[in-house]
Amino acid sequence: MKLTKFGHSCVLVEVEANGTVQRALFDPGVWSNVRVQDFVTLDDVFISHGHPDHIDILTLRAIVEAFPDVRITAPTEVVAQLQQEGFRQAADVAPIGSRLFVSPHEGHLPFMNPPEEIGIHFLDRYSHPGDSHSFHETMPILGLPVQAPWGSMIAAVDLALELKPQYILPLHDWHWREEARIWAYDRMEQIFKDNGITFLRTVDGQALAINL
Repeated sequence: MKLTKFGHSCVLVEVEANGTVQRALFDPGVWSNVRVQDFVTLDDVFISHGHPDHIDILTLRAIVEAFPDVRITAPTEVVAQLQQEGFRQAADVAPIGSRLFVSPHEGHLPFMNPPEEIGIHFLDRYSHPGDSHSFHETMPILGLPVQAPWGSMIAAVDLALELKPQYILPLHDWHWREEARIWAYDRMEQIFKDNGITFLRTVDGQALAINL
């Protein structure tokens, strides 16, 4: 399988099985660097919640124009908004091979009114929790939000050490300047290595191959 990060929380997951490749794109928001023209095909788009850094309508329109049969899975309130925008394929039920899990958005009033959010397990390989550190299950590869106004790197590391996936894919890191990102990645890589977990250092737009 391959993982390609496109900035912040946007990830393309490609899994080959029985001679076919399934491709799913997660959280293409306004801080991502998605180039739809670079995709060969796309089967699914998963939206964890409705914040702009996780969903960009213009990008979504370009995706549907390029791949009219693509499925869009999102929380119920986001589905309602998308259908008003003309996205008739949007649904709040996971397609075959994927399932949703409880992954509530962090935050509290008055700073933030948490939106409805879903976590997604994709083909028993990859877990995408959205903006949450309050979930309790993972597949072998975990997309882990590592920095946010609502959370911290320490909380992210503690959660990963508790759940113990095989791999960590760092997400939600737009807020870091590059020097801070390098320092944080170095620190997390060593901590996870000491605990038998592989930290996946990504370069935006470059695929990582995983034998899983």
